[in-house]
Amino acid sequence: MNSKRPDVVATLAGTMATSVSRRRLLQAAGIGSAALAAAACGAGGGSSAEPQAAEDLSDTDKTLNWSNWPLYIDIDEEAGTRPSLDAFQEQTGITVAYTEDVNDNNEFFAKVRTQLEQGQDIGRDIVVLTDWMAAQWIQNGYAQKLNGELVPNRANLLPAWQNVSFDPNRDYSLPWQSGFGALGWNKAGVQAALGTDTLSSLDQLFDPALKGRITVLSEMRDTMGLILAYQGADPSNFTDDEFSAAIEYLTQQVDSGQIRQVTGNDYIAALESGDVLAVIGWSGDMIQLGEDFGVALPESGATLWTDNMLVPSLAQHKKNAELAMNYYYDPAVAAEVAAYVQYICPVKGAQEAMEALDPSLVDNQWIFPNEETLSNAYVFMTLTSEQNEQYEREFQKAIGN
Repeated sequence: MNSKRPDVVATLAGTMATSVSRRRLLQAAGIGSAALAAAACGAGGGSSAEPQAAEDLSDTDKTLNWSNWPLYIDIDEEAGTRPSLDAFQEQTGITVAYTEDVNDNNEFFAKVRTQLEQGQDIGRDIVVLTDWMAAQWIQNGYAQKLNGELVPNRANLLPAWQNVSFDPNRDYSLPWQSGFGALGWNKAGVQAALGTDTLSSLDQLFDPALKGRITVLSEMRDTMGLILAYQGADPSNFTDDEFSAAIEYLTQQVDSGQIRQVTGNDYIAALESGDVLAVIGWSGDMIQLGEDFGVALPESGATLWTDNMLVPSLAQHKKNAELAMNYYYDPAVAAEVAAYVQYICPVKGAQEAMEALDPSLVDNQWIFPNEETLSNAYVFMTLTSEQNEQYEREFQKAIGN
């Protein structure tokens, strides 16, 4: 089990204080660690089904349909535009329909599953999915193999994300960002309730003074990972009994009313409105809320994950998608995105490019974490299909679904 250092929490809290305050307008070198490598390997096995392909209309239809998570690309807050995406469109003549409609992996899959299973185009050319869900798409033939000649910048992928178990040669996927499942909170609200404006433990999150004012994530691996670590188990290697104990604890928190809601990315709106004071959420999202909000890795340990870009089977603009992937693997562009979203950047050279863009972020531990920071995070254990089904069923029952 990894050692947990309270000073890591302090380091990250200090790092956050130097970041640019921003509000939501729209819905490296040195990090090739075993932890990040494991984050990229969050599901097992290679592809087992041959993906279908449609006629590629990219040469005659200069459009691209991209589904991503909210708060996951750079934004010009005054203009309400996306600078890096605007630059890509200007350079290539490709018009991008960028939609923030991935709120939760299972929820998004449920929206397109029937089309995928029936061999139909889902109307997206890029989707961004967390490693374990990306593995399912690849294994089921729902993702197309990338043309490496159109994505030469994938050579900039840092070693930690290469040769992952579910896509050994990165034939089907490229990481978009990585990040932490962590604690987030409204500083003034928590100060009023607990007498401190800082959270560092799940003891505080589940303090009765916050009853009915907290949410946890509907992503089973993040919520259960933090609870497993809190109970002294290793989220990277736990038993059925340990998982059951964590489920029992979660059930108690839900049934007692301590947990107001179990959500996907929409917990951000609840934090902004003040309906919720503290959450288990995702690191970059909470940093983007600004300095009135806090974020930290719990002392007992956080989760670490990777989200990946895929081209769905039967997507009609595959070449346009590959050109976009290549563009975002330019170190200067990757640094521009990372400076805004504050997630872990997988692109080699981005840390050096950040020097010219914003020197204060070069050593930012949310973007370019060192080994000490990573030692306080776990990658959720790789599950068999049977384990995944069992644990998801138990989790859904615990949260009242």
